[in-house]
Amino acid sequence: MNESTQWAEDDDLAGDDAAAPDPGSGILRVFGRQLKRFRVRAGVERSEFGARLGYSASTIAAYEQGRRVPPPRFIDQADELLDAGEVLKEMKEEVARAQYPAFFRDAAKLEAEAVELHVYANQAVPGLLQTKEYAGAVFGMMRPPLDEEEIERRVAARLVRQEIFTKRPSPLMSFVIDESVLRRPIGGRPVMRGQLEQILLAGHRRTVEIQVMPLDSEENAGLAGPFTVIETNKGNRIAYVEVQNVSHVHSERRLVWGLEIKYGILRAQALTPQASLDYVEKLLGEL
Repeated sequence: MNESTQWAEDDDLAGDDAAAPDPGSGILRVFGRQLKRFRVRAGVERSEFGARLGYSASTIAAYEQGRRVPPPRFIDQADELLDAGEVLKEMKEEVARAQYPAFFRDAAKLEAEAVELHVYANQAVPGLLQTKEYAGAVFGMMRPPLDEEEIERRVAARLVRQEIFTKRPSPLMSFVIDESVLRRPIGGRPVMRGQLEQILLAGHRRTVEIQVMPLDSEENAGLAGPFTVIETNKGNRIAYVEVQNVSHVHSERRLVWGLEIKYGILRAQALTPQASLDYVEKLLGEL
């Protein structure tokens, strides 16, 4: 990996472009052709095939034409139903990566390989903690506006990233979230209530610590913006930072070390994990 690789969009506000694949994504076209070949070989019409798996014929057509990213469960079921000999299953990992645009795929892969992941957020709730409704509201505020189908695809991909919480062994994760993020009712009060409840649930996981950076604190080392520090299962330590639609991933030790130091200071400046959860409960009571 180069010392600094530019990405085109911000992760948590711009939304990592989620499940909208690059136009004509190669792996999706290959998967779609193979899916159709096995379906035709089995003598099954799209409507019948879709009905057996719980999908519409139009959705099956979109998968076969490489226009939509099929979920892992569909790939497993399709492979077995069509007796594809695991040909479809073997493409599952690459197909999953295709839900992200090219600039985010390396980051998504690193995130999925994390054994430690530490996030500072001062603009929006981190994507890994967002509810479906909150994520939809974030994407709905993008300008120029996205159409509803695009918003749905991006929300779906964001939720897929959250499968990191169910990995075994689960990575160690921590989040320092600016209080302003928790007080900004993106999507309205009902959406924000659900979002705060989700943060509380995540904060009670044994492998997750959440801290709040109070607004009345006179010291804040994170004024330059959000960032994430990751250690992968291969022992690599990387970081990425985001500034107004431009993001960079860093692997050069000096740059990563600087952000690690900054994150440690932020944790010292923020409320303790227990005090933070108590504060989130207080905010819930105010909604």
